[in-house]
Amino acid sequence: MAGNDDINATVRSRLRSLRLALGWSLDDVAARAHLSASTISRIETGKRTISLDVLAPLCRALQVDVNALLDTSEDDEDVVIRPLPTTTTGRTTWPLSRPTSSTFAAKVRIEPGGPTDDARIHPGHDWFFVLSGRILLTLGERQIVVGEGEAAEFSTMTPHMMTAIDEPAEVLTLFDSEGQRAHLGGFT
Repeated sequence: MAGNDDINATVRSRLRSLRLALGWSLDDVAARAHLSASTISRIETGKRTISLDVLAPLCRALQVDVNALLDTSEDDEDVVIRPLPTTTTGRTTWPLSRPTSSTFAAKVRIEPGGPTDDARIHPGHDWFFVLSGRILLTLGERQIVVGEGEAAEFSTMTPHMMTAIDEPAEVLTLFDSEGQRAHLGGFT
């Protein structure tokens, strides 16, 4: 029985922590979950049992998967990622996330005069931050210079490509799952 009590305590703590991390009041979550604020308060304080009929709407409201909320496994997996670079003509990529991650993060060094692939289009969303150098971002007919310390975020349904200007540039980039599929074959 102690195992169930531990799981209940963990779930209650996670629900409250997620709510607070989002900056939401009990009323905010109640409106999103279509539950009363008092029900949520009683769940968080342990005065009400956690049942599936309230857990599912709470997870939807807090944008968390039920499995992630209930996972109490003690995973000793090494949390440090030791990226190994992959080099193609004009680009070196260091993957900074695990292959199973829902978001793909990478550091990319782009050499000037590297391959100028045709602009690509694919479902998804891309984001990058320029660590050093300057990037020429082509979005459709627009050309935008993104300098060191600046970031860009854009829909990938617009034809896009990146090139370094004058000297090598390094970027930190994030792709959603759609962008990850499109870019794993080569960063464009």
